[in-house]
Amino acid sequence: MSRRGTAKKKTAEFDPISCSRVILIKKTKENPVSILRQAILRVTPRVGVKTRRGKNGKTYKVPVAIPLPQGILLAIRWLLEASRKRSGTSMTSQLSSELIDAASKKRGKAIRKKEETHKRAEASRSFAHFR
Repeated sequence: MSRRGTAKKKTAEFDPISCSRVILIKKTKENPVSILRQAILRVTPRVGVKTRRGKNGKTYKVPVAIPLPQGILLAIRWLLEASRKRSGTSMTSQLSSELIDAASKKRGKAIRKKEETHKRAEASRSFAHFR
């Protein structure tokens, strides 16, 4: 958003996360910080796959455990990506809807992304010895 020609500073009204707090309070009547935490923890992946090269030159998808900080980072990325793809009028409404879906209803594109990652790791369990 351009502020050209104005002396105003960017305030919380332009921040989608701050604005979505108000929407979360209206929709759920719960603490928005706890909803955000719950959504992030539900979307955080525990395992993922990395590509490793075997002795014969083939590449294998090897399941690896994801450290908690990296998992939280992925969860936040997935939540933002899923809320951008969601239909809605503004980013604040899209983000709040995705957070509510992830936190309470256990569905949404971010949750689906986590489940896909876990399925991929489960499918490549036979290559775990390549670590």
